[in-house]
Amino acid sequence: MGSAPPSPTKPLKILMLHGFTQSGPSFRAKTRALEKNLQKAFPAGVSLVYPTAPLRLAAADIPFTLPSAADTPAGQEPEQPDAWAWWRRKGDREPYTYEGIEQGLDTIADVLKREGPFDGVIGFSQGGAMSAMVASLLEPGRREAFEKLYKEGCMRYPESFEADTGFITETVHPPLKFAVSYSGFAARGVESYRGFYEPKIATPMLHFLGTLDAVVEEARSLALVERCEKSEGRVVYHPGGHFLPSSQKAYVAALVGFIKEVIAEVAAGEKGTAGKEESVEDMDVPF
Repeated sequence: MGSAPPSPTKPLKILMLHGFTQSGPSFRAKTRALEKNLQKAFPAGVSLVYPTAPLRLAAADIPFTLPSAADTPAGQEPEQPDAWAWWRRKGDREPYTYEGIEQGLDTIADVLKREGPFDGVIGFSQGGAMSAMVASLLEPGRREAFEKLYKEGCMRYPESFEADTGFITETVHPPLKFAVSYSGFAARGVESYRGFYEPKIATPMLHFLGTLDAVVEEARSLALVERCEKSEGRVVYHPGGHFLPSSQKAYVAALVGFIKEVIAEVAAGEKGTAGKEESVEDMDVPF
């Protein structure tokens, strides 16, 4: 049995993407325990960034009653909920259309530019689906794959993720080292959004599924697993519903172990490459 990978020696920065009807601040409030556990696990430091999605939801957009609306006195109009989304799903049956997804991606691209570089992304529910999309968009060759599929009627590569250097078009941010999805799923308008998944997502990705999740069924989450290049050993089930287990030790340990493993692999690869190029045995490799 191999030894556990070491903790990173540089601070980590992680993008946190909330779910449908949440906001950056509300997601942070729900993941305070996770934030504290990550701070303990990574002594060099970890910074979590919680943007809010751009699409504000009206009560009619939400197919269930939010706690704030339930507290509204009888006969009184409820206030507009503090509920946001990365896209609105349109259509009564598959394949669905994700209305506003371009705006959602634009918001994330802006965060990547202003607050990056990030090491990875963690998302819950709709944010879990989006975390896979963001990781995909930043991979080498993904723009060309999108453009090829665009000729077949699929979504075009988002302009906000392009950075024109004057010579070649690059992405606004380097490829992410890892992505994590809690109760995430693959886009169900598959034909329109094939570019995110063809070729399969190469960024290392960990998937958490709740065995009692009645909001995102297991098949939808496993469809995302199948769209990742490597999935063996990267699916974790927890005995709960549609939530992010942020304080249970076993599931926090699974997340921490995955991040340490991926960061160590990246560092070893960078060190090996640098050693070949510069013949330096002990380099301070940036994470």
